[in-house]
Amino acid sequence: ENGQLAVEKYQNEEFDLIFLDINMPIMDGLTALKHIREYEKENQKYTPIIALTANTINGDKEKYIDEGMDNYLSKPFDKNQLISILNLYIK
Repeated sequence: ENGQLAVEKYQNEEFDLIFLDINMPIMDGLTALKHIREYEKENQKYTPIIALTANTINGDKEKYIDEGMDNYLSKPFDKNQLISILNLYIK
């Protein structure tokens, strides 16, 4: 629903992988990412986070990975792209 809710859910539940949309209400994906990574440092845990965005501009993937995302998917994505990402991070 929104980035703030994503952060709260992460702090109260266990996840193997997170998909964060870059454009969310209340708190955008990059801000949510920063809050999640700060929480992880304090709690000595780590969960891979994949950026999702419909606004695909050259350099976006590198930008989001530099910000701390583990990978990137542009929307709309197909089933094979999703499976590829899942295979990278889910054992």
